[in-house]
Amino acid sequence: MRGWEELDVILISGDAYVDHPAFGAAVIGRIMESEGFRIAIVPQPNWQDDLRDFKKMGKPRLFFGVTSGCMDSMVNHYTAGRRKRSTDAYTPGGKSGFRPDYASVKYTQILKELYPDVPVLLGGIEASLRRVTHYDYWEDKLWPNILSKSGADMLVYGMGEMPLRAIMQLADMGVPLSSMTHIPQTAFLAPRGSELPDAELWKTLKLNSHEKCLRDKVAFAANFKHVEQESNKVQANRLTQDVGDHTLVINPPYPPMSEKQIDTSFDLPYTRLPHPKYRKRGKLPAFEMIKFSINMHRGCFGGCSFCTISAHQGKFVSSRSEESILKEVDQVVKMPDFKGYISDLGGPSGNMYKMKGKVQSICDRCVAPSCIHPVVCSNLDTSHQGMIDIYKKVDEHPEVKKAFVSSGIRYDLLTRSYNKNADDTIDTYMDQLVSRHVSGRLKVAPEHTSDDTLKIMRKPSFKHFHEFKKSYDAANKRHGLNQPLIPYFISSHPGCEEKDMANLAAETKDLGFRLEQVQDFTPTPMTVATIIYYTGVHPYTLRPVYTAKSAKQKKNQHLFFFWYKKENHSIIRDKLRSMGREDLMDKLIGNRKKANKNEIIKNRKKHHSKSKNARSNSRKSR
Repeated sequence: MRGWEELDVILISGDAYVDHPAFGAAVIGRIMESEGFRIAIVPQPNWQDDLRDFKKMGKPRLFFGVTSGCMDSMVNHYTAGRRKRSTDAYTPGGKSGFRPDYASVKYTQILKELYPDVPVLLGGIEASLRRVTHYDYWEDKLWPNILSKSGADMLVYGMGEMPLRAIMQLADMGVPLSSMTHIPQTAFLAPRGSELPDAELWKTLKLNSHEKCLRDKVAFAANFKHVEQESNKVQANRLTQDVGDHTLVINPPYPPMSEKQIDTSFDLPYTRLPHPKYRKRGKLPAFEMIKFSINMHRGCFGGCSFCTISAHQGKFVSSRSEESILKEVDQVVKMPDFKGYISDLGGPSGNMYKMKGKVQSICDRCVAPSCIHPVVCSNLDTSHQGMIDIYKKVDEHPEVKKAFVSSGIRYDLLTRSYNKNADDTIDTYMDQLVSRHVSGRLKVAPEHTSDDTLKIMRKPSFKHFHEFKKSYDAANKRHGLNQPLIPYFISSHPGCEEKDMANLAAETKDLGFRLEQVQDFTPTPMTVATIIYYTGVHPYTLRPVYTAKSAKQKKNQHLFFFWYKKENHSIIRDKLRSMGREDLMDKLIGNRKKANKNEIIKNRKKHHSKSKNARSNSRKSR
């Protein structure tokens, strides 16, 4: 149909194809198309047959691209308890089994076997977060960087538009991937002991070798501090790490994308729909969730210890222009099944749009992984005016009945006790949010109630959540609404003990919550919490931190979320007694003697009622 005799690039993806800016393969494909390249995308190829899916497009002129998809394939496949998931949100019909474990590695190994002379470029979140020696929770051991594991020639980490454009331009000029050693935000392997190229471009920081990390967990932990800091600096150093016969070289990232650059990515001619070939296979759950949503920005300056957003997207927020966002609103309202409701106006954190440093030169020197922990940086502009303006303009659109904020907000930015930079826009924002943009319930993520655990999580004290709830409830009352908060919490996070979970249960019960959005901590590559889980020490202090690791320890913590289930009462009672917290028994599950007495009275009444009915039936039969 296109009249092409040859392809420039073939992209192998672990996700079904959705031509939408929320799906990485579509963004990459549309960027290459806009630069005049001929690209084919092979989604979810079969790796278990004769490999025809890897062969059917032939050999590309420039290289193969490989991505596992929008998620790390192991997070996609397995629960925190390492149980295989029965569904896959990125596959038609939500069916599982359409991608391999460690998809990026498997796809690359197949391509290298079939086409050993064709370079492979890795990208996407799986490759990005596994770019150095990392702990793999599912195999419970350290893995080398994914280039060594897969045999790929080059890796792009983070959001890949900027390095990709540079790579494509050079590749079209005949420059091989092996010679592109100067491109920021890429990684490659060099012969160990050789003189590293482009020494004049950046200072180089050498990490502990992979072999030393295997021998010494503390050496592995020490590496992470440098990896995290250099990933989030405006003027970063180049990182190197010896592994086997090679040296891994990780070039510093590009500066945060400008408004014009990020607009360019979102303004490409997406159809915003799954490929037509999936029509008979069922709906794609991931697409259905974001079909009518609009992403206003990238990046997150929260730096939470358990989260990979800043490791992949960076801590600096890149925001789209109003014009680009409103143009996408115009596209959404024209979709055939649009009913007037935009499901989300947000981003990684719903209320960080347009927030950045007041003085950029201060940000340029910063090495902190978070802009809001342990306190909100005095240089951070936390005005919510940009979001207020966007919300109002979207509300004015004649085809929009309601536009919701569903991606979850940072409540700490809306509390004056924590956000010392707060201005009057937080009050205006709260009123606008509550009155117009909450879809019945509002998601927030305090994550825990223990100050010690929250400090390790890089989250604010729970006392600030109390302030936020008071302000939120007051706003609901002003507008005559009843929209409950849905708080998210994590159990078994490093630094959390059973007594902390008992206190969490009691404190959240006092606030009137029966917790729904709860999860067990899952170690994923490239997070502080995962380093602590594996090594037992904090990577910034190298001091020991307690972590629940066994299935029993995790289960004991998790059951406190569900204090209201009778089947948990006896275990919770034993746990509270063993930790000397009998004072929490009445608060959580009531007095057992009183409960037994009530049960006896209830049974007597039930027995009396049955006897009475039996006598009545006997008289009737006579």
